Amino acid sequence: MDEAVDAGVSQANAMTLATADDRGRPSARAVLLKGYDASGFVFYTNLESRKSREIEANPRAALCIVWVDLHRQVRIEGSVERVGERTADDYFASRPREAQIAAAASPQSRVVRDRVALEDLVDQWRVEYGEATIPRPPHWGGYRVRPERIEFWQGRRHRMHDRIVYRADRGTWRRERLAP
Repeated sequence: MDEAVDAGVSQANAMTLATADDRGRPSARAVLLKGYDASGFVFYTNLESRKSREIEANPRAALCIVWVDLHRQVRIEGSVERVGERTADDYFASRPREAQIAAAASPQSRVVRDRVALEDLVDQWRVEYGEATIPRPPHWGGYRVRPERIEFWQGRRHRMHDRIVYRADRGTWRRERLAP
């Protein structure tokens, strides 16, 4: 991640999140990686969104981060859990005010009549809170993907790419090289 940021990759924290519903039907969308450490990879969303409903029904996911200009990709698979309330509160408070309002107002993944109706919802939040602090709405929070498998891909000439995979194995990580 540091190398991607240092190289000036636009939106280096953009990643694809793949989930599946309780019947195994997959869906994927782009989200932003907002934190990572030894416990996992964190993103935030509306907890009533399609992705959240799928995670609650089937708490497993895959992430894919692609840095095209660097010919690199990181794939992560694992179990998913919600971040704690305080963690979600702290991150929500760090967001720009307009992003807070949009997150609070949006009925994410639900049908809205048109753009005007969506903007009206945002305007209602602006009026209701004025200059006051906007609290994190109960329908907004975060998830942590706890990795069980991480694959690093580095593009090479003539399709002789490097693929290094780490698999969690009873508390340790096993490293393997995969053929391109």
